[in-house]
Amino acid sequence: MAPRILLARHGQTEWSLAGRHTGRTDVPLLEEGRRGAKLLGERLNRAPLDGLPGAEVRTSPLSRARETCEIAGFGDRATSWDTLMECDYGAYEGLTPAEIQAVRPGWLMWRDGVPEGETLEQISARADEAVAWARSADRDALIFAHGHILRSIAARWLGQDIGFAARIRLNPTSLSVLGWAYGEPAIESWNDTGHLPA
Repeated sequence: MAPRILLARHGQTEWSLAGRHTGRTDVPLLEEGRRGAKLLGERLNRAPLDGLPGAEVRTSPLSRARETCEIAGFGDRATSWDTLMECDYGAYEGLTPAEIQAVRPGWLMWRDGVPEGETLEQISARADEAVAWARSADRDALIFAHGHILRSIAARWLGQDIGFAARIRLNPTSLSVLGWAYGEPAIESWNDTGHLPA
């Protein structure tokens, strides 16, 4: 079986709950986020995944992703990787989409980028690096990271322009699987939160 990437988004934070762009600011998990991380870990450790024996595990170095990884039970297997850090939102760090729209009507992150932050080309290059790493492996990979970089990885896994990420939603503490269908890169499952309370 060709290797897959399992994408685990970090648990809920105060900023994600408020819809604020949370890039490099190291915001901790809320208690709700810690509970979600525990439930995610339980899911990853039961059939059919059974703890993903042999899988390579990597995490963003930002505390919200690292803590999600640790609570889920993969901290001792995880390697911290700067490539998985969330996008640098520059001047838009900490702002909500509505606040940005008030000063820049019609703004779309995936089309317009951000002032004083990471360019879409830089985000795409980091996503390409993660995809190349996963495809060169002979085993599955489990990644704990952030909404925008994980959506970027999914877009590039599929061979799509980074702008495709605008069309795919990713909730906190969700689990997604990028795999293969008929020899082509595919999404096996996306934004699955079945392990979380309704």
